[in-house]
This record gives sequence, C-alpha cells and structure tokens, in this order.
Amino acid sequence: MTDLTALQQAVANETTVEQSLITLFNGLAQQLKDAGSDPVAIQAVVDQLNQNAANMAAAITANTPAATV
Repeated sequence: MTDLTALQQAVANETTVEQSLITLFNGLAQQLKDAGSDPVAIQAVVDQLNQNAANMAAAITANTPAATV
C-alpha cells in the first residue's frame, strides 16, 4: 500500500492557503465597500494591497529554490 501522508499534507497545505486567500479577498472587498468614495480610505486599501503583494513576492522568492544549471 502506498503511503499517502505526503499527498494528504500537500492537500491540507493547499486548502489552508486557498482559505487564507479567500479571507484576504473578502476582507479587501469589504474594505473597499466601507471606503466608499473617500480618497484617503481608498488609498489606505491600495497601500495595503501593495504591501501584501510585496510580502507575497518576497515569500515566494525566499521559498523558491534557485535553478540549477
């Protein structure tokens, strides 16, 4: 019988990441609704989006192995 532990862990990790992204997007959508047409509030959401994108890019870069030649 094949050990499915690694596959089960991979599925669990992916599910956790997906749920985190759903929570993030729902939160951002609500923040934009709450901001209405207030330019300061909208800019705060934009700033948060930019920071989140930078954090995700840094995490991906830090956790991606360098290509071997």
